[in-house]
Amino acid sequence: MAFATTHMTRPVQTTADAMQAGVRRMVRIGLLVLGGLIMAVGAVLALLPGHLGVPILVIGLMVVLRNSLPARKEFIRLQRRHPNWVFPLRRLMRREPEVIPVVWQQLLRTERLVLPVRYRFVRRLRVSYFRRAKKSA
Repeated sequence: MAFATTHMTRPVQTTADAMQAGVRRMVRIGLLVLGGLIMAVGAVLALLPGHLGVPILVIGLMVVLRNSLPARKEFIRLQRRHPNWVFPLRRLMRREPEVIPVVWQQLLRTERLVLPVRYRFVRRLRVSYFRRAKKSA
């Protein structure tokens, strides 16, 4: 039986290839810094009333996750540990994001977290809206 050996040789790297690799690395680092800054702005805006910071935070997260393998691994690890926290972010990062359902779900979660049962109004608002829509149809 004959054994065929294959030698994997590394292609010779020219100075132009080395410069291109260096430029790519610098662009990737620049995008990571930009994504981090966008996430920081989104985190600050998320603390303000309204949910303006969440979409900005998602954009920054997308930039970081596209350019960093360790960040992707950490995101998957976080997703496995806390799926309820990460799932809305994943829904917003899809190619065609489901923005309205995510906002509605987060509004309900926030209301449940903050308000006692007798003061919750968002769910009742939705039920009354659909009752009116049925009557008019």
